[in-house]
Amino acid sequence: MSFLLPKLTCKREVDQAIKSVAEKVLVLRFGRDNDAVCLQLDDILAKTAHDLSKMAVIYLVDVDKVPVYTQYFDISYIPSTVFFFNGQHMKVDYGSPDHTKFVGSFKTKQDFIDLVEVIYRGAMRGKLIVRSPIDPRNVPKYDLLYQGI
Repeated sequence: MSFLLPKLTCKREVDQAIKSVAEKVLVLRFGRDNDAVCLQLDDILAKTAHDLSKMAVIYLVDVDKVPVYTQYFDISYIPSTVFFFNGQHMKVDYGSPDHTKFVGSFKTKQDFIDLVEVIYRGAMRGKLIVRSPIDPRNVPKYDLLYQGI
């Protein structure tokens, strides 16, 4: 399903998307097109893209083609989903140690829709961090890896 969503293939395109998407949530999925979990997430993103078109824009970013952002967001596990609003990185409290990105695939389309709605509403009120509406049992658990320490 990754062929249904637009791809950003270089740092300049990612920068342009972050700067130009206004009054909508920018969803960046970092991963690889041939990874099974990425394909599962892409299916959910593609099926919800039309429903969320008034409040979100979704792009796919290949971790191998944009290593600058892969390092910047410390993407150790793929897929990782990062959210922005009006050029501002939006953080979400998932009940995990990392608030900067969602790691793994969403269990259902509704989980993703609910998350984007909460981010959108919070951002419209000027919040930079929001609490995740996703059931904690549906949030993938992982250990943080710190490289180069």
